[in-house]
Amino acid sequence: MNKSKNNNENEVSKGKLRFSVVCSSNMNRSMEAHAMLQKKGFNVRSFGSGSQVKLPGPSPTVHNIYSFSTPYEEIYKDLVAKDKNLYTQNGLLNMLDRNRRIKPHPERFQEYKGLSDVIICCEERVYDQVFECNWFHLFFEFILMNIEMKHCHLVHLINIDIRDNHEEATCGALLFCQLCTLLEKSADLDNEIEEILSNFENICKRTILHTKR
Repeated sequence: MNKSKNNNENEVSKGKLRFSVVCSSNMNRSMEAHAMLQKKGFNVRSFGSGSQVKLPGPSPTVHNIYSFSTPYEEIYKDLVAKDKNLYTQNGLLNMLDRNRRIKPHPERFQEYKGLSDVIICCEERVYDQVFECNWFHLFFEFILMNIEMKHCHLVHLINIDIRDNHEEATCGALLFCQLCTLLEKSADLDNEIEEILSNFENICKRTILHTKR
């Protein structure tokens, strides 16, 4: 049974900042971070930036391909029917079981019309895709806000490379939790974020990309 509880997935979130975590397929890295951040009380959503959801198949050259609108529950059942032992052993069924408890289906960032304060990407290719997409979102928002005589909303786009495997996804989620905690504590994020990221980069020993729009 689908035990997804995301009809109002952020309703118990206490965080002041709106975080989005993005990987390629909204399956592994972004969902591991989503689960961990949500448990910590952050206001978080997760997305993929690819054109389709791609999961490992029975061989390195054969993949399981789905649209972003395909429910996690449906993908889970499909993989069980194809080869339950294989997809249990490689961790896909466990991953999908976690995912379906968080929200109904993977979401594509390019189709999201909501707002984020901080967008954290899991690899540079995803970062580039989000940057290209987010530019148009913010340009449209800028026009609307100027018409309404309001200030333009500033979005911080961050990248920390996380390899796409289960172990690294867990490590990445822990890093993201640490970073989001620091960002959430900031009294003036727009002016303090460069220093926060520089210090965090020294701690985590990973290159951090950052831009704001």
